[in-house]
Amino acid sequence: MSNAGISLDFATLGALYGSGSLTPTALVDEVWRRCEASDDPAVWIHRLTLDELRSHARRVEAKTRELQPLYGLPFAIKDNIDFAGIPTTAGCPEFAAIPETSAPVVARLLEAGAIPVGKTNLDQFAAGLVGTRSPYGVPRNPFDPAYIPGGSSSGSAVAVAAGLVSFALGTDTAGSGRVPAAFNNLVGFKPTPGWLSTIGVVPACRSLDCVSIFTLTVEDASAVARVAGAFEPIDPFSRRPPASDTDRGVLQALSAFRFGVPAATEMEWFGDALSQAAYAVAVRRLEALGGTRVEIDFSPFRAAAKLLYEGPWLAERWLAIRKFHARHAGAIHPVTRGIVEKGASYSAADAFAALYELEALRRKAEFVWQGIDALVLPTAPTIYKREQVEAEPVALNSRLGIYTNFANLLDCAALAVPAGFRPDRLPFGVTLFGPAWSDRKLAILGAVFHRAGATTLGATGVPLPELAAYEGQPPDGAETGLLLAVVGAHLRGQPLNHELVNRGACFVRTASTADSYKLYALSGTTPPKPGLIRVAPGSGAPIELEVWALPPAGWADFVSAIPPPLGIGTLLLDDGSKVKGFLCEAAAVGDSEEITAFRGWRAYRQSLKR
Repeated sequence: MSNAGISLDFATLGALYGSGSLTPTALVDEVWRRCEASDDPAVWIHRLTLDELRSHARRVEAKTRELQPLYGLPFAIKDNIDFAGIPTTAGCPEFAAIPETSAPVVARLLEAGAIPVGKTNLDQFAAGLVGTRSPYGVPRNPFDPAYIPGGSSSGSAVAVAAGLVSFALGTDTAGSGRVPAAFNNLVGFKPTPGWLSTIGVVPACRSLDCVSIFTLTVEDASAVARVAGAFEPIDPFSRRPPASDTDRGVLQALSAFRFGVPAATEMEWFGDALSQAAYAVAVRRLEALGGTRVEIDFSPFRAAAKLLYEGPWLAERWLAIRKFHARHAGAIHPVTRGIVEKGASYSAADAFAALYELEALRRKAEFVWQGIDALVLPTAPTIYKREQVEAEPVALNSRLGIYTNFANLLDCAALAVPAGFRPDRLPFGVTLFGPAWSDRKLAILGAVFHRAGATTLGATGVPLPELAAYEGQPPDGAETGLLLAVVGAHLRGQPLNHELVNRGACFVRTASTADSYKLYALSGTTPPKPGLIRVAPGSGAPIELEVWALPPAGWADFVSAIPPPLGIGTLLLDDGSKVKGFLCEAAAVGDSEEITAFRGWRAYRQSLKR
């Protein structure tokens, strides 16, 4: 088969590798072809040769897939992260040095079977949210080259969006792992500070820096984080997740989640009505998924965001490059140099005063988190054309960070998720925020929200694959687990699927009922749900369903939470077998629309979009 049209998302490649129809060696040949055919010369600063790619592919093929959770997945590395034997430039040729060892996050990915493709372009020294501050050129926004790609992780984002790699590493101090994700229709995961080690990363603000992950889906980002995230004893900023992070309590069902939004008077759009409207749509979508909108006090987050570039954290940026600046000031991008040099003027007293202010803001933010499961903000208030940024490089860059700059100062986890497209066909995204170690909770909500937007993968035009089990692994004893058939809001990709996934459920197969069932769209349910009623044989129709396996504890917990008029009964399938599954009380469908003719909930819901 030809590999020219295959998507590089993890689910697609995993299925192809599993069937034997694709090998890592064949894939890297295709990746090489795509990179050679690309008309964007500014994505990469250094790219591996075809022979080097094939060598990595053979390394992966020499070990079994079971030992390599990222088997054969091509990835890119932002060029402020060390990869042994390849120069690290941080976007400045005079700064280049060849590391002897890879950063721990890179080493972990290689050990897990991922295949490095090269080092990507960035705003020099990771200082910028625009993607235009590099002597290596400006990567092209794949949706409209007149617009900026977002920074500082510009090359990493474009490489994933353009289908050149499956995922990419970035860094995120002020929003560099999220703003490019929004501008390229990607997922951008900024983990809890300290979860992914920053050893081997050229520091911007070392106390705040995070390694970030760009992917096509939320599940893919979670898979990379599970490999890359680990306590690193030699890293003084590395942190161990609390034990509760692995408890089931962190993965409680989000069917009644509460999400925070600022008051309309606290929002700033800089005249961009299209982004403002797109955000309103995203909020309504979250409400349709069962969320409750909670208006929060955004002032502590806004005040913390200002501290990053209007306070002594600029001194930390100055500290990171002052020795290089003393020898090669002329090699630093003029805009970057102008920003960083301001850091030399702050005193120790200024630093302590800002720390006191920050601690007060953190305390205020704690009260906000007590009332919500996630804070939901536009990833960026607007997007600018390259010519606009060239005319006002500092002011416009600052505007892009008003909803991102606070995250690391307030010790947040953050997940940027695509939220569809504006009428001008530019992508729009939102970011889900939570306190430290809420990463997994955000991922569950983010994955469901992503599917509800029905967007495509990056700039490839490929539809999102169906939502797989969150952890990507079947639960222990899945083969002997208790089987459950679902017909509506718990199907893969539907808004309540996470209620199964959170309880350790594993997808088994698709099937259909016998022709003795009718399906109704129940009135007044949020999110919308169907009701399945058993009737006389031949007087109904086969209805599409999915069979899932739940561990006994998960089954009991799930069934006990089912609200009336729904319940669990025995379903007869079209192959003559029987399985426990959702049924509805007949009395409850009196005023509901019968949708049996659609033969399934998905088909009915799709018809409403036409």
